[in-house]
Amino acid sequence: MALRNLLGLLALLISNLAISEELIAVNPNHPDRYTVVEGDTLWHIAGRFLQRPEQWPYLWQTNQQIENPHLIYPGDTIVFSVVDGQPQLSLANTNVSSYQSTENADYVKLTPRIRETDLRQAIKLIPSETIAKYLISPRIVGPDELNNAPYIIDFAGDRLLAGAGDRIYVRAIEQPETLSYTIYRQGDTLKSPNSEEILGYEAKYIAEATLNEKGDPATLTVTKSTSEIRTGDRLMTREEGDFTLNYFPHAPEETIEGNIINVLDGVTQIGRYNVVSIDKGQVDNISVGHVFDIYRSGKTVRDTFSIQRNDEIQMPDEIAGKLMVFRVFERVSYALVMEATQAIHVLDRVRTP
Repeated sequence: MALRNLLGLLALLISNLAISEELIAVNPNHPDRYTVVEGDTLWHIAGRFLQRPEQWPYLWQTNQQIENPHLIYPGDTIVFSVVDGQPQLSLANTNVSSYQSTENADYVKLTPRIRETDLRQAIKLIPSETIAKYLISPRIVGPDELNNAPYIIDFAGDRLLAGAGDRIYVRAIEQPETLSYTIYRQGDTLKSPNSEEILGYEAKYIAEATLNEKGDPATLTVTKSTSEIRTGDRLMTREEGDFTLNYFPHAPEETIEGNIINVLDGVTQIGRYNVVSIDKGQVDNISVGHVFDIYRSGKTVRDTFSIQRNDEIQMPDEIAGKLMVFRVFERVSYALVMEATQAIHVLDRVRTP
């Protein structure tokens, strides 16, 4: 989605949705004013004023003095106020270009001035650079999709491993549809924690290659790699799509509950800005931008004060953070952890806010 489409969607939501004051979760410790600094994201700023940062579009008030009121820059000051009983956020101290008009309404008198262009970069909704490398790879595939893909049988020059710049020999590219290929290696098998049903297989990104000569085997040259390439690694045509780094975080319209089933990059404890997989996807009406609360399951404790002295009591689940979906497959989605108030783990649950 292009930025203009994003802004149009925001304007539509603001104009068409009536949100009562009771539904807006204002942060009780919010500041009255906040000045934007380098490195801020809109999510981070909204969190200073709201308990649910995804609600920020409902509070943002259009300032007619600003050419694009949804672009916020370092140095801008965000103001919190209550108007007609409703909380709102707006910009303060905006410099406005102007002209001088005359009494004759048929023309205006233009005042010569130096044209100023703001070279500052507008802040982003989320730290998009964190997820950029996950937008095309890795990918989630079906049970036979990777096994039936072309595979590397050998390397040029009697090499045991290959990397960028090396030539590789690949079998099973019968009728090339493209010159560009991505090299994958089978990763984790993703299962439902409830039923043990297999939801998909992770195809782990290894490298990229370009076709040089057709044949069996075909000859390709590795153009980029993130790890050493092995014989047996599989090739798939490069996945193309209209991927975007501009997101509109919002809660699903329906109640959805799921689980974190995997964490990318091999970390064990999940924190802010880690990327995880959840066991919900297109078949569950998951969309890019959906925000979920993360819950840690409450522990079980023994009640030594009861008459039986051996009662096991389940403690309530505790909210541990928030995540936002940025890439959706059929039954699995990738999500970025936006907030983490405590350590998050695989099998922690996610739920519509």
